[in-house]
Amino acid sequence: MDWQGKKYWIVGASEGLGRALAHKLSRVGVEVVVSARSEDRLKSLVDELPGKASYVTVDVSDLDAVEAARAQVGEIDGVVYLAGVYWPMESTAWDNKQAEAMANINYLGASRVVGSVINDFTARDQGHIVVTSSLTAFRGLPGTIGYTASKAAVMSLAECMYADLRKTGVNVQVVNPGFVKTQLTDKNDFNMPFIMEPEEAATAIFEHMNNPESFKKSFPMVFSWLFRLGQFLPDWAYYGIFRPKG
Repeated sequence: MDWQGKKYWIVGASEGLGRALAHKLSRVGVEVVVSARSEDRLKSLVDELPGKASYVTVDVSDLDAVEAARAQVGEIDGVVYLAGVYWPMESTAWDNKQAEAMANINYLGASRVVGSVINDFTARDQGHIVVTSSLTAFRGLPGTIGYTASKAAVMSLAECMYADLRKTGVNVQVVNPGFVKTQLTDKNDFNMPFIMEPEEAATAIFEHMNNPESFKKSFPMVFSWLFRLGQFLPDWAYYGIFRPKG
């Protein structure tokens, strides 16, 4: 990929993985427009970035706000959706507000942002869409009501777009990270194998973005094998491995 002079909109860039990816893209000559709800964190990020950068605040749970932000951003070459929320949640301790927020931000937020750029991309037959799912999306897991379902929806969204657009000039990609050390994973009270620093995960995403022939990337590689293999196990074997706590 020739990144010099390209313009990308990074949604969910104020912290963690999104912030690290903004630095990565800025260092290779991309003009980045960063978005999230926190204006203070976006301002500080723009000040840190080595290249041309700006910010637009947005609440991805609000369609009007997303479309207004899209209008402010202007013409772009690509969009990366990294916004997300997470709470650990078992079916026996269901919290409707938290479950709805995970669906609203993780999946519907991605749908709103993609929907705000897709008509322009298809009309020009040019554009790059990157959405963030998760290793959890491959099959249901205990204690992840809301999060896993929302990330599975994002993966399906990407697969449907790819099926429609893979023979066009619009490049669709999805990334499925494992555990990344962020404010979200700080909520977990269990051991997180192969946990990555945001900068390490951002490097993996950038490498994927730099390979337009590749649609889906799941990482860390060795850890991802467990989740991908789980798709093919019979129920008795799979749920024998992934048991609820207690």
